[in-house]
Amino acid sequence: MGRGAVGTIAAIEIDRDKASSFGVIEVDEDSKIIGFEEKPKNPKPIPWNPDQSLVSMGVYLFNTQDIISQLRNDALRSTAHDFGRNIIPDMIKTGKLFVYNFEDENKKKAKYWRDVGSIDGYWEANMDIVSVDPLFNLYDMEWPIRTYQSQYPPAKFVFAQEQKGGRLGVALDSIVCDGCTISGGRVQNSVLSPNVRVNSWADVKESVLMENVEIGRRCRIKKAIIDKDVSVPEGTVIGYDIKEDMKKFHVSAQGIVVIPKGVEIG
Repeated sequence: MGRGAVGTIAAIEIDRDKASSFGVIEVDEDSKIIGFEEKPKNPKPIPWNPDQSLVSMGVYLFNTQDIISQLRNDALRSTAHDFGRNIIPDMIKTGKLFVYNFEDENKKKAKYWRDVGSIDGYWEANMDIVSVDPLFNLYDMEWPIRTYQSQYPPAKFVFAQEQKGGRLGVALDSIVCDGCTISGGRVQNSVLSPNVRVNSWADVKESVLMENVEIGRRCRIKKAIIDKDVSVPEGTVIGYDIKEDMKKFHVSAQGIVVIPKGVEIG
């Protein structure tokens, strides 16, 4: 962040006809931000590519003193106290706010970026990474993901009773983190966070299970996001009857059932 900048906003180029759902950044030839509109009907084009617009990725790098001063000033005024509507437009007036044009090292045809600000967007992003050829490749050793990992033992899959009615611990087209135990249950097209347990004859499909979730015996789970520390009782059915699910849980527009952290399921 040079050139005496007060801040830099990471941005990505997308087709103009798709840009109206995002915060669109207007820049000059030197990548200085000269305008910002939240979800405009007519997105401004990029000077060097009139068919595309620059949209904010929601990633900011600010000079500490400048952003503190800006936040204090905004707090004293009658505004929405919103980054897109108030903070960024005011910082543009300094003439020292710049854009960083995102460079994707993912080696895919399209640059990878997902807005996971909605339940459906978050679920879709998780379903993408368990696909056979995901747009976001976690296994590219030349583009490692730097993150914290707790010290858990390797994932474990137990019971190989392939006869009819037997217990078979398997996970297909899924990502299973350390500490997980698939104890005679079946997991398909799902993401299992660390220390998840799926018990015998349970069936989990198209779901995201957070840390320390336990799925009881003979449960049937489909299109669900289950937050941390939830124990799902034996025989529970989730995702197969949306009307019933809506009586107990939040259900998204696309029918994704969301179970909050630590909730007790009766």
